[in-house]
Amino acid sequence: MSKSKKMKNLSLQSIKKPCLIAIGWLCVVLGVIGIVVPLLPTTPFLLLAATCFAKSSDRFYQWLIGHPWFGKYIENYRNGLGIPMKVKIVTILMLWLSIGFSVIYVVSFFWAKIMLLGIATCVSCYLASRPTLSS
Repeated sequence: MSKSKKMKNLSLQSIKKPCLIAIGWLCVVLGVIGIVVPLLPTTPFLLLAATCFAKSSDRFYQWLIGHPWFGKYIENYRNGLGIPMKVKIVTILMLWLSIGFSVIYVVSFFWAKIMLLGIATCVSCYLASRPTLSS
C-alpha cells in the first residue's frame, strides 16, 4: 500500500470514531424528542444510537443499553417482545390529537391535510400491527 493510501486510511479511521459518537448522541436526542413528538419515532433512533456507540464507544453503549428508560426500548426490540398496550394507546392518541389539531387549525393546503391524515393512518396501522408486550 502506498504512503498516500495509508495516510488517507489513517485519516478516515481517526474521524470515524468521533463521527459515530456524534451521530449516536444526535440519535439519542432525537429519540428523546420522539418520546413527546408523535411523528418522530423513538425506537429507531435509539437503535441507531446503540449501533453507533457499539462501533465507537463501549462506555456510551453500556450507558445506553443500561439506561432505565432507553435500555428497555432497545431490549424489547432485540427480543421481539413488542410495545406495551399503554404505550400504543398513548402514542396513537397523541398522534391523532396533534395531526387533528394541525389539519383543523394550522394547515390550509388541502393536499397537505390529506397527506397528514394519510401519515397518521399509516403510523397508526403500523403501531397496531406491532406485537403487544404483555405486562
